[in-house]
Formats: sequence, structure tokens, C-alpha cells
Amino acid sequence: MKLEEIKQYLAPEVLRVLSKDIETLTPAQEKAVKAGLFENKNLLVCTPTASGKTLIGEFAATTAIAQNRGKAIYIVPLKALANEKYKDFKKRYAGLFKIAISIGDTDSADTYLSNYDFIICTSEKLDSLIRHHTPWLKSVAVVIVDEIHLLNDAGRGPTLEILLTLLRKLLAKVQVIGLSATIGNAPELAHWLDANLIVDEWRPVKLHKGIYYDGEIEFKEE
Repeated sequence: MKLEEIKQYLAPEVLRVLSKDIETLTPAQEKAVKAGLFENKNLLVCTPTASGKTLIGEFAATTAIAQNRGKAIYIVPLKALANEKYKDFKKRYAGLFKIAISIGDTDSADTYLSNYDFIICTSEKLDSLIRHHTPWLKSVAVVIVDEIHLLNDAGRGPTLEILLTLLRKLLAKVQVIGLSATIGNAPELAHWLDANLIVDEWRPVKLHKGIYYDGEIEFKEE
């Protein structure tokens, strides 16, 4: 599927920016489009690293913002990853959307974020924002959860699970996009999220599995 084939869903300025780097969608992105990405459907995307998961989240976020449906929140597990995504999104969408990052340790409502469209934060920070009854949260239309498999993590899992539960309760029409390369119970998680499941094995570089022993590698036959 060519990017040009979904131009009816994208704001002209977003299409113009994306066209500089993208011509063809990856299999996962095409499946997401067909599964209701632009129809406000919840999606759980379980595909390999570098298969185009982040752009699926960007499609949902930028469409909601451009259509004035509301803000987008991109949740990541680590501050370093939040900084990386912030730099990437800031570079790509400079001048189109107001992008902010919220990862500070300060336990506050961060009311200044009401002036931003696309917000990148950690789950712990979003938990703080919810507990402070941050007013602008009511205007969130899309929530993208990167590394959503961390729901099974003993440390971060409970916080993330409560966050998603609260957000879906507070925001009846919010679109949730879960992204992960490693989910052991994808169908069960998709059911819990009321999401359409996207599974695909395509990756830009083929992965070969083998056993290294005594200076030699014996690859598994396909």
C-alpha cells in the first residue's frame, strides 16, 4: 500500500511532511489501516522491531490533532526513550503541532501542557497528572502506549494497568494504540483493551536463528 492511497485520512500538511521519507507502508501499517486505525478503533500492534509501529501511533495522533478531536499522549517506559521520541517528533512535525515532553520528578499537574497538542511522557508522570486531576486530560483523544508488554512487569506493570483503566473510564471515546515487539498473550490483551489485534512477522532485515559453538554457527533451517 502506497502512502498516497491513504491521503484522504491525513491532513495535507502531515502528508507533505511524511512524503519526504515514506513512499510505501510496511505490512503492519497496512494492516492497521484496514483494521480501523483512521476510524478511531483501538489497536494492539505486535510486530518485530523496526516494522513501523511508531508511525502507526503517529498516524492516529496527528489525525486526531489535525481534525481538532483532541490531544495525543505517547506513553513510554523510560525517560531516555521519552527524550528520543520527543526529538524525533519535534524534528518531523516542527511548525505543525505543539509537541511537549513531561518526565520531571515534580509531583504536579503541569497545567502548562494545556497549550500543547502532542505530549510524550512516562507512565509514572501520567499517573501523577491523573492524581492531580489535570484539567486538560479531558481533551485527550488518542493514547499511544509504547512497550505495552510491560503490563506484565512487576515494577511498572501495575501503574500502567491502572493508568489504562482510568483513562478508558475518564475518556469514553479515547483511542488506544498499544505497541510491542514481544507480547506473550496478545489475544487476551487485545480483548482487555477492546482492540483489534495486528500481528505480522515482517522486518526490514531478515532474522536468522542459529547456535554458535566453537567458532562456528549452525543456522536453523527455514
